[in-house]
Amino acid sequence: MQRRSLAVLGSIGTSLLAAATAIVISAPSADAALTSNWYASAPYLMPFDNSPPDPIPVMNATGQKAFQLAFILAPNGGGCTPTWDGTRPVSSDTEAANLISRIRANGGDVSVSIGGYGGTKLGQTCGTPAATAAAYQQVVTKYGLKAIDFDLEEPEYENAAAVHNELGAAQILQRDNPGLYVSVTTAGTASGTGWFGQQMLNDAKGLGFTPANYSIMPFDGGFNGASSQISALEAFHSILMTTFGWSSDVAYAHEGVSMMNGRSDAGEYFRQADFQSVLDYATGHRLARYTYWSVNRDRQCADPNQSTTSGTCSSVPQAAWDFTKYTARFAGATPPTTQPSTPPSTPPGGCTAPAWASGTAYTGGSLVSYNGHTWKAQWWTQGETPGTAGVWLDQGACSGTPSSPPPGGQCTAPAWVATTAYGGGSVVSYNGHKWTAKWWTQGDIPGNNGQGVWTDNGPC
Repeated sequence: MQRRSLAVLGSIGTSLLAAATAIVISAPSADAALTSNWYASAPYLMPFDNSPPDPIPVMNATGQKAFQLAFILAPNGGGCTPTWDGTRPVSSDTEAANLISRIRANGGDVSVSIGGYGGTKLGQTCGTPAATAAAYQQVVTKYGLKAIDFDLEEPEYENAAAVHNELGAAQILQRDNPGLYVSVTTAGTASGTGWFGQQMLNDAKGLGFTPANYSIMPFDGGFNGASSQISALEAFHSILMTTFGWSSDVAYAHEGVSMMNGRSDAGEYFRQADFQSVLDYATGHRLARYTYWSVNRDRQCADPNQSTTSGTCSSVPQAAWDFTKYTARFAGATPPTTQPSTPPSTPPGGCTAPAWASGTAYTGGSLVSYNGHTWKAQWWTQGETPGTAGVWLDQGACSGTPSSPPPGGQCTAPAWVATTAYGGGSVVSYNGHKWTAKWWTQGDIPGNNGQGVWTDNGPC
């Protein structure tokens, strides 16, 4: 994946950080950290290259709360100290620190990505896992990180010793920083991942290292559209089961996807509909991560159908931040929307749920009526017509009789159902209490789930 090669396209622009007030940040309090689903959805953002957008308007427009700042590398001149892009020492940085402070002040947070395509990685120069970890610990400490991403690809991808140093460092960071969210990103192929990807997984198994997820990048390898990406994810799912001896559910719970929006380096195209299809797959199979490269590209080019790949726009027709809205949906947010200019029509006779309106954003668990039937949303949706999109579950023809109240006496929220998929913000009743989902969930019992997805709102 030639992501770093795109930096040249934006290098002539002036960084939005250049004029920022210098601030060195301290570690955030525990309350400042986001839930892990946000770090799992964080799209990549280059803060110094590719004409970086101001993330605050992006957050406000999409509901996205976290970003993956890229990339940390070894110094271009050699050495075992962390830098941004090989040129900006972390030790003396104030610009990225200021940006992170602004994101946190707006209710968000960041993960920092190390590696990427090209450049010299610290795993190549530090010599040992311990020395590599010590270099990355400087980054974790400097920015008070709650999440970090190991992006293992060319050229270290083919260097077993360097990859071993990186994985060993990731394991040390995970051990020494309780609660640190650690993701590993690597190349994707039609077979899931290639020989070197399998070698990396084997090394991780030998170390006894299990990150929050292993994510593949199904692009720049003969892909085109969502179906080819989903096929690769299914193949990678099988690889995870075989390599680690995991069940199908456990493998999905440790699998992620990192996509590329619009036109890829290889001339493949991934449009909004492709992102939606992969999102449906990811939420339906409860994947652990859903992200993409990059927010810098999440805007329309001057020529929306240009036949070249850009680091600063997508080369496909789009509204600003279209693709970031999908990562926000994965995390369980409801991106801000404008209300339809005309009120929805009156529900058909007998239907008690509000009539479906194409301009309204619905969260998982929402009920609407359409064509004489009641429909329930499985996750966040807008503009997808009931009966033609998999997000809507048909609850049957309207009878005009309100459904029976759920168990629990005074509870008015719908009863929790193990097979129903709920989006963030969904409210259910269970065991006489009302519960609110923090993010997408299915099968997690309110009050009895290790991920803490349900917030107890008290007795009904």
